[in-house]
Amino acid sequence: MHATTTLASVSKVQAVATTHSIWGTSVRFTLIATVLVGLGYPLLVTGIAGVVFPHQAAGSLILKDGQVIGSELLAQSFVSDRYFHPRPSAAGNGYDATSSGGSNLAQSSAKLVQRIQGDIDKLSAENPGRPVPIDMVTTSGSGLDPDITPDAAFFQAPRIAKTRGLSEQLVRQLIEQHIAGRQLGILGEPRVNVLDLNLALDKVGK
Repeated sequence: MHATTTLASVSKVQAVATTHSIWGTSVRFTLIATVLVGLGYPLLVTGIAGVVFPHQAAGSLILKDGQVIGSELLAQSFVSDRYFHPRPSAAGNGYDATSSGGSNLAQSSAKLVQRIQGDIDKLSAENPGRPVPIDMVTTSGSGLDPDITPDAAFFQAPRIAKTRGLSEQLVRQLIEQHIAGRQLGILGEPRVNVLDLNLALDKVGK
């Protein structure tokens, strides 16, 4: 009887010790993983990015006269006929980075069809006889796409040349100088950053 009681007591002590060991291991693992993955890795990647890609790591900011006026990664609203216009945006308040997103309207949506047709009619009147580039009437998934296709930029060249009193050839040359090719030669499509192009446009002629 005494021996049986002693064995039972030993078993309980071993079970408690095992439980404490498992909990201790779990807590230590959680703490170590949090420090390494939650703090160490992000700090390491941020540090490397800041050294290797300082411009991109800082937000790809664009400066004018020493002041930050935007980012190469985010579209801005340009409504004047003197400037190139970006893609339409479904983001709240027009290109609001805090409301990034698409309209989520299906192709069967009457509201979407009406909006697109209205934009097509307006742009067709602006540049008669030329097909309207698709990215000039459709929004991107983020609503903040900073780029347009070269076709969309060339489509706007006559309007800008007329408004600014510049030759259309000069405006087209400016567009060609700002066409970015595919990343690594294979990813994406040729594109034009609207903000960069408009800043260059201001330097050519007011």
